[in-house]
Amino acid sequence: MPLAVGTKLGPYEIQSALGAGGMGEVYRARDTRLERIVAIKVLPASLADDPQFRERFDREARTISQLDHPHICALYDVGEQSGTSYLVMQYLEGETLEARLNRGALPLAQALQIAIQIAEALDKAHRAGIVHRDLKPGNVMLTAAGAKLLDFGLAKTVGPAGAVAGLSMLPTTPPNLTAQGTILGTFQYMAPEQLEGQEADARTDIFVFGAVVYEMVTGKKAFQGHSQASLIGAILKDEPPPLATALAAAPALARVIQICLAKNPDDRWQSARDLGRDLQWVAGGSAVGGTAATAARATTVRERIAWGVALLAVAAMLLAGAIRKSSNTPTALETVRLSVVTPDTSNPLDFAISPDGRTLAFVAYTDEGKQLLWVRPLSATAAQPLSGTEEATQPFWSPDSRSIGFFTQGRLKRIDVSGGTPQTVCDVATPRGATWSRQGDILLTRGTNSGLSRVSAAGGEPTPVTVLDAARESSHRYPQFLPDGRHFLFFVQAGKGNGVSVGSIDSKESRHLLDTNMAALYAPPGHLLFVRDGVVMEQAFDATTMALTGEPIRVVEGLAQDPFNRIAFSVSENGVLVYRSSTLKGNRQLSWFDRSGKPLGSVGPGGDYFNVELSPNGSEVAFSQTELRTNNVDIWTMDLANGKPQRLTFDPAIEVNHVWSPDGSRILFGSNRNGPYEVYQRLATGAGTEDRLLQIPGSTVVPKDWSMDGRFVALSVPDRNSLNQVWALPMSGDRTPAASVTSAGTNDFPRFSPDGKWIAYASNDSQAFEVYVQTFPAGHGTWQISTGGGIQPRWRRDGKELFYLAPDRRLMAVPVRSGSSFQFGVPVPLFKTKTVGGASYNSGYSAQYDVTPDGQRFLLNTEADATATPLTVVLNWTAALKK
Repeated sequence: MPLAVGTKLGPYEIQSALGAGGMGEVYRARDTRLERIVAIKVLPASLADDPQFRERFDREARTISQLDHPHICALYDVGEQSGTSYLVMQYLEGETLEARLNRGALPLAQALQIAIQIAEALDKAHRAGIVHRDLKPGNVMLTAAGAKLLDFGLAKTVGPAGAVAGLSMLPTTPPNLTAQGTILGTFQYMAPEQLEGQEADARTDIFVFGAVVYEMVTGKKAFQGHSQASLIGAILKDEPPPLATALAAAPALARVIQICLAKNPDDRWQSARDLGRDLQWVAGGSAVGGTAATAARATTVRERIAWGVALLAVAAMLLAGAIRKSSNTPTALETVRLSVVTPDTSNPLDFAISPDGRTLAFVAYTDEGKQLLWVRPLSATAAQPLSGTEEATQPFWSPDSRSIGFFTQGRLKRIDVSGGTPQTVCDVATPRGATWSRQGDILLTRGTNSGLSRVSAAGGEPTPVTVLDAARESSHRYPQFLPDGRHFLFFVQAGKGNGVSVGSIDSKESRHLLDTNMAALYAPPGHLLFVRDGVVMEQAFDATTMALTGEPIRVVEGLAQDPFNRIAFSVSENGVLVYRSSTLKGNRQLSWFDRSGKPLGSVGPGGDYFNVELSPNGSEVAFSQTELRTNNVDIWTMDLANGKPQRLTFDPAIEVNHVWSPDGSRILFGSNRNGPYEVYQRLATGAGTEDRLLQIPGSTVVPKDWSMDGRFVALSVPDRNSLNQVWALPMSGDRTPAASVTSAGTNDFPRFSPDGKWIAYASNDSQAFEVYVQTFPAGHGTWQISTGGGIQPRWRRDGKELFYLAPDRRLMAVPVRSGSSFQFGVPVPLFKTKTVGGASYNSGYSAQYDVTPDGQRFLLNTEADATATPLTVVLNWTAALKK
């Protein structure tokens, strides 16, 4: 029974409970003799009679009594009263490292300081012949006086490192894993030799130290698993994700951690003293500079050019600043253009310059194939990825340039530029841009076909701001707040008659501003930038009267185009313009691969493809393609034997999300020709007319799959929160669609099993998107198929396998068996892909691959190696308007 407040143990009066674990209960108490606050650790009565636990408790007292060190929690007293044994320790104010890591990675300087202090504490213990054996973030307290190492309850007295000291005792684990007779320690923070029951020495603590420091600098655990067995397997066999990206500024620290985490104790640091000295060297900067210089010599030519350009940018900005200070004549300023090469990216238009014009944010891949949000101050020589921003898209800045909003896994999130853990703002179906006001509001598009919604930047439930004109409009997207924080620009997608309008958060009314097929941006003190035929145009705009005046002026030519009406430029409040010129023509290619990832040849010419669907007999492929000049999207088919494309739809509206009928004679697709998307069908040969099959008044609907028996079509239909849900349309009777898979999150990419009894889909109910299978039509059972993320499921024709894309764009295969029940095996990676849009739901794409009926070949919509031109940074862009 826990001790009550007021209970006295000798001269110590219990004030409150602080916590409990497998080895005891800890209380805050008052030392009545010295009038100081102390911490009391008590061995519970339920364990007091157990010789094993009693020995551990006594061992902790003996161990701590030998250790007098500023970074080890001090022992003041030991005692026993009425059968209750207790330790009296230094009371520490602060938080545990575990609690701090719950908020994300630590700044590098702070992580180094804490690491050095822990290493010094371990060195003290090891020199006394004591191995901690339970080092973990929960046993490190962060105080104003620095880090303090806690809890030597599992410590063991041994000889020098490497000396034989007998087998480790079998450890305790976290509360849900604790049991006598299991391995001693905490599974997540154990060395391989501990897991194998071998002797533990100083090098055992050093391995775990490496895992703790890894977590401090990345915000993620070095080893992870979905079960005890998989976690143990990861520690014994796997290497943690490389630190090259997370520690690009301190590669020497990455090397220190790598040596700590060597599987063989002989390959690790042999003493905490040597480890600590190396960490101090890293913190001093000499290691960083030397190693960075070595790394720089090994960089690619492209990276060297980019870094050199960044230095030129710094010089140019300083020059521009000097000119501003020395002259009151704006015409004295000159326009300067610089190129910045970004790492490989599947989203070349996902970039934004900060309002203060100092920092670029963009989306790109790491060396490990993760798509992250990167930031690059124009005064720096390299960009840095932001941890926790996997699959980020469409970044936008806070008005103070300190935070970035972005979309990922069906959610809007925000992150401080300095790092930390991203914070979720709200759920999103398919984002189409956002903007952040000085009043703390975010205006965003939550779905492909929805109006704009408003949400607090601190998080909450979005509320509608604009309402679609159902008679002609299909989407409001890419908003931008004007300086007053009440009015905003936004793009109106109307199928036939796109343009930019001005709206207000105080009214549902809006006013058309100009005709254009792309979004527009306001730039202080009075410029509207918009796009016509790939050219950025400027026109005078009064943000008070909301009126355009004068004639448009050409600013930038050859701008990259986007099928979703997004612009390829960004502008700051102080005269910095950033844009991406046209991407390489034909930068996407339909290509065949076998199960090992071996290329088997390309299909047809390159093009701006998306949505790949093989015909049922495998002789043709249907895809969507964008005509960049007009931004029109149409559906095409291609005979795989001759590789000749044939256009199927010709309406000036957008046609997407096509599916074949089971016999291959017809194709269903979604079109916004009448405002919100509706379902149409036509013959696959292109003969005849296009007939409307389904309309849901006031809502959008697109087809996603057609069951092999021809009885049902799976649809994507947004709910009242604009989050996509799965509906099923009967193809006989009155053809009334009904919800099939719904939840509080987004459910999409539905695929019927070949026998029609099951439906696979992707859902973000568990934060990240995962692939699930549910019974159909009655949802009596649901199974999670993917582990670690998944999207775009596809069935093999015989129903014996299910495929999907993992977050790193790896194609996965899952053995399945269905009948009266559903059974599935462990996902197996096949090969790494270069599919367009990766495995990001936010990319706005549908399926980017298909599989032959026998599951042996895959047709992928792949990206070329060079998908984007460099970013061009224009300093003082308005000066060119006066020439």
